[in-house]
Amino acid sequence: MFDENQIQSVMGSDVYGSDGEKIGRAGQVYVDDQTGRPEWVTVNTGLFGMNESFVPLGSADLGEGRVTVPFTKDVVKDAPHVSPDDGHLSPDEEQRLYEHYGVGDAGRADDGGLDDTGTAYDGGEVRDRTDQGDRGDTSGPDTDSAMTRSEEQLKVGTETRETGRARLRKYVTTEEQQITVPVTREEVRLEREPITEGNRGEAMSGPEISEEEHEVTLHEERPVVTTEAVPVERVRLGKEQVTEQQEVSGEVRKEHIEADGVEESDRSR
Repeated sequence: MFDENQIQSVMGSDVYGSDGEKIGRAGQVYVDDQTGRPEWVTVNTGLFGMNESFVPLGSADLGEGRVTVPFTKDVVKDAPHVSPDDGHLSPDEEQRLYEHYGVGDAGRADDGGLDDTGTAYDGGEVRDRTDQGDRGDTSGPDTDSAMTRSEEQLKVGTETRETGRARLRKYVTTEEQQITVPVTREEVRLEREPITEGNRGEAMSGPEISEEEHEVTLHEERPVVTTEAVPVERVRLGKEQVTEQQEVSGEVRKEHIEADGVEESDRSR
């Protein structure tokens, strides 16, 4: 059970569901008008936290900057949409929320009456209905002749998430290559030369008639294949940023002003 001293700790904390999944971030805390106890907390959910859901604090736990509620994220996101423009929850709105979460009005004032509706806690004090004159544009001696029209605008940001991984892998394959290599071999040929004055001395140096043998060694080249590993290129993974346009959507509220007692053409939007 929370008390008024813990309100500041709840606001801005991360809210987690009963399954341990993060639901969103706590926004405003709504307190009981009679007891001042925290009854409800708004939780920002959805894309970029644009949606806001009410969650009861009766069975929630607070610890180490986080609030844990006994509901799942889907249950919180499906809660009835409530927009208390005056910073107050009506009895009907509270009843719808209690029915959605399947809990009674435990933790409320002892009389349990739905007339004790919740009021938003803001800046260290409870904003009561009697303090809404500053923003309610109610006519009176302390107001001017103009009415302020406000509207919500979408605020869109980006978040970075991991989409995948790439890796380099090196492996070895074997292929057959054919290379033409020139090779040289020696062949025997018979050469005859006539006896001349120049070679007569050598021709007559031996016996006149004899038997002889001469032997010549032949050589040839043969291809020899070896391999050598040589670097051919370097490969690395690089990243580049690609910017594309994506459309996002969200609900915004606008105030409209109508004038009574004037011509239709003179009415402002």
